[in-house]
Amino acid sequence: MKKILFIEDEAALQKTIGDALRKEGYEVVSALDGETGLRLAQQETPDLILLDLILPKMHGLDLLAKLREDEKTKDIPVIVLTNVEDIQGVEKAVSLGARAYLVKSDYKLDEVIRKIKEVIQ
Repeated sequence: MKKILFIEDEAALQKTIGDALRKEGYEVVSALDGETGLRLAQQETPDLILLDLILPKMHGLDLLAKLREDEKTKDIPVIVLTNVEDIQGVEKAVSLGARAYLVKSDYKLDEVIRKIKEVIQ
C-alpha cells in the first residue's frame, strides 16, 4: 500500500481529501503544520507528499527546501496543493523539485486524485 503524507492546516480539507485517498487504497498520514510535516516525512518516508504552502510553524517552500537537503527525503515526490497563485511561488516550488503545483480553487477532488495517481506510479 502506497503511503501519502498530507501536510495541510485546514482540518476539513485534510478530512475530505484524506478520506478520498483512503477509498482509493492509499495509507494517509496527516500533519497540520510544517514542523510536524517535516518530522513525519523523515520518520514515515512516504511514497508521496501533498503539501500546502501557507502553514503554521514552517512555510511550505521552506519545508520543501529542507526535504531536498535531507538524504532520506530528497527523492520523495511532492505535489504542492495550495491557494497561492503567485508565479514566484510556482517557480520556487518547481525549482525545489515539486512534481506539480495545483491551485485548490482550480481543481476538483477527482482531478487532484488523478494527478496523485500519475505522480505516485
